[in-house]
Order: sequence, then structure tokens, then C-alpha cells
Amino acid sequence: MAAKPRFRNDAVAGSDGQPHLDAAPDPASPDRKHHPVDETLPPLKMFTSGLQHVAAMYAGVVAPPMIVGPAVGLTAKETAFLMGASLFTAGIATLLQTLGFWRIGARLPFVNGVSFAGVTPMVAIGKDRGHDGIAVIFGAIIVASLRGFLLAPYFCKLVRFFPPVVTGTVITLIGVSLLPVAFNWSQGGNATAADYGSTTNITMAAVTLAIVLALRKLLRGFLQQIAILLGLVVGTLIAIPVGITDFGAIKDADLIGFPTPFHFGAPQFEIAAIVSMSIVMLVCMTESTADMLALGRIVGRPADERTIEGGLRADTLGSAVSPLFNGFMCSAFAQNIGLVAMTKVRSRFVVAAGGGILIVLGLVPVAASVIALVPLPVLGGAGIVLFGSVAASGIQTLATAALETGENALIVAAAVGIGLIPIAAPEFYHSFPKDLLVVLDSGISTGCVVAIVLNLAFNHLGKKPDPEPSDREQSPAVADPVAAH
Repeated sequence: MAAKPRFRNDAVAGSDGQPHLDAAPDPASPDRKHHPVDETLPPLKMFTSGLQHVAAMYAGVVAPPMIVGPAVGLTAKETAFLMGASLFTAGIATLLQTLGFWRIGARLPFVNGVSFAGVTPMVAIGKDRGHDGIAVIFGAIIVASLRGFLLAPYFCKLVRFFPPVVTGTVITLIGVSLLPVAFNWSQGGNATAADYGSTTNITMAAVTLAIVLALRKLLRGFLQQIAILLGLVVGTLIAIPVGITDFGAIKDADLIGFPTPFHFGAPQFEIAAIVSMSIVMLVCMTESTADMLALGRIVGRPADERTIEGGLRADTLGSAVSPLFNGFMCSAFAQNIGLVAMTKVRSRFVVAAGGGILIVLGLVPVAASVIALVPLPVLGGAGIVLFGSVAASGIQTLATAALETGENALIVAAAVGIGLIPIAAPEFYHSFPKDLLVVLDSGISTGCVVAIVLNLAFNHLGKKPDPEPSDREQSPAVADPVAAH
């Protein structure tokens, strides 16, 4: 029987120990059209699987505007408008990534939404400045995003410095860095609330976690694939008599609400704000590169330079368009990578359906409020499985990284250790300049930079890599981890 064709990463090493950057097949080639990433599902499966992605990311999309709005002095109604706009622009950015056009879009099941990396600098830029503060934030995002778009063809070439020892470390850090988000949700999400960390909240998270695990064990086929969504529905129904489901969002929501372009006024441009958001954009591009490499391995279509360039262009173009509709900078949502890993649904059109749902939610606030019914403790219980799946994928990648060779184990140890600092000791960098905190407060970014630098120092500079361990580390046998199962 003929061997099943595999798709090589551009990071696959040749006999000289250097990656073959021209080894990736053309996205339009016939072979790739039959890949599970390009499959379409029946309409019902497409909708429910897409809705599951929306449920997994919803809280992450609306959280930044919930923080930035009050900080700059917006009213509750204006903050709600920002939340709807963020859903709408996240949908546009997700469609750019999954469907794409020209050389824009990774064409992977890649979800985009508002980046948390920009929250702190945006609050600093617009604090107590009202509409002017929002206008300055939007102006800075537009300039930073256009710069990122122009930089994408050059930035993507860094993929050659992402062998398994680096990607495995970064993927693991992505999962571990997201787990505190799930823990916070499990406690209630608002540290100032009276019931934060209450027995009720944590019990609901535990119940939801148990339901998801039980459904994954007992169900088969498509129902097993949407176990997360079913777990969220069952958990929410249980939460109603418990008293932690808030129906206020539905009562106050408008039926229709289009995000009027430049609702808060024309964008304003300030040098300091532009510099700050440009740093955020570089952080987002670094994290998106790592996320695309992780997702490529999970779905069995390793991300090559062309894929990463297209993905970064979609990120930056989506971010540049976002302020037009009153949205913020967009980047990859790592939690949805965990959902892909867990459900094994690899179709990019499923995520595109999720992008369409996000656009509808942005245009119909009352529909968005239905998703908002899911209590954060319920979402937190499911999030533990989702984010843990990302970390597990990273560990699986590290298993192929020949840690017994050279200083690879040391690279992982140092990168993971430094990447965990913002998680284990959030105030560790409190005395550093605020501009540096944009990078230092992201364990994913710091861990990624350390892993890349140490990999260069130990495996590239001053000596020629040993072909044997390089070949073993990058062998085609591990290029498709999904098939390896």
C-alpha cells in the first residue's frame, strides 16, 4: 500500500542541518485539498462545532473592553458597545485567518480575537481621557498594525529558529499560562466580588469539569466532539437553581446594534502611544507565530513560512481594520487550539462558521447575551480541560525534541523557568519600566525569546549542528503528530 503523503514543515532539516524553506507544498496543490483542514462538515455539525469555539473564546473577547472601557471613563452602555464591537471585529479577523484571500490568512482552524497583551498599555494610554483616550488608542493600533503588516514577510522567516525544542517549550508555556485564567474563572472571575473563590463557584467548576470528562468518556462520534459545548450547556442549566446565572444581560440587550464606524470620534495619533502599541504588536506576532506552529502540528499540516506570513498578515490586517468598527488589536486565541486538540475536528471551515457567529453576535446584542449566560465558574471548569490539552500537546512535541542531545534539556529548563515567572510571581518585574512590562508580563513571549536565543547559542553559533540528532529531532515521522496517534 502506498504511503500516506505527509506535509513537511519548512523547519525540516537537511543533511547540512539547516531547514529546507522551499519544501512546503503550495496551498493550492491537489494534495492539500484533501487534507482534513480543508474538509467541510454537514451544516448542523458545522454550526455546533463553530458555536463551541465561540463559547470557548467569548469571555476572552469581551474581557479587554470590560477593563479598558471603565478605565478610560466610558459609561456602562458605551462599554457594552465596545464589547459588541470586539465580537464583530473578532469575527472579521477569524474569517481572514480561516478563509483568507491572496497571501492573507493562515488557512488553518485559527481563531482571532482581542489580545490581552494590549490591555495594560491601552489603560495607561487612555486612562480617564474618555472618548479622546479611545481615539488615541485606536490611532496607535492602526499605525502599529500597518507596520506589522509590512513586517510580516520578514518576521515569518524566524520560523527556521523554531525546532521542536523551541516549539514544544512555547506550546507548553501557552497551555500553562492559560490555566490561571481558567482558575480565575472557576473562582468567579471578579476578585473584588463577595463570592469570589466561594465554595459554590469552585464546586460548579468541578461539576462542569466532571461532566465534560464523563461526556468525553461515554459519548461517541460527533456528540463526543462537542462534549465541551454540551458540558457548558449542562453546567449552565445546573447553575440556574444554584443562583449564579445572571439573566440581566438579556433584559438590557438591544435587538440590533451595528458598531458605527469611529463611534468615539476620528483616530488621534500620539508618538508615545504608537511606540507602546508597536511593542504590543511585536509581542502578538511572536505569540501568533508560536500558536500557528502549535496548531500546525496538532492538525497535521505543519506551518511553513508561507502559512505564517499569511497568518501574520491576517492578524495585522484584522487589527488595522478593527478600530474602524471600534475594536481593539486582534491576535491568536490559544484556548481554541486546545479545543482543536481535544475534539480532533480540524476543519478550518468550522472555525470560519464560528467567525460568522461572532459577527452575528456583534450585530445582534441580544444573541450575544445568550452566550453570556454561561457563568464564569462553568466556563472555568471546561477551561481546565481546554488549556491543559494545549500543555499536553507541548509535552508531546518535546518528546520528539531529543532532549538527551547537547544542551536541549537545559534550553527547555531555562525557557520554562523564566516563562513561568509572570505566572508564579506576578509582581516579580514590578520595578521595571512599564514599556518593558508589555513583554515581561507575558510568560509566552519571554519563554519564547529565551528558547530561541538559547537554541541559537547552543545549537547554531560557533559549531556546525550534528546531522544525526538534527535529523532525528526533525524527522518526517514526527511531522504529523496527529497521524502518529
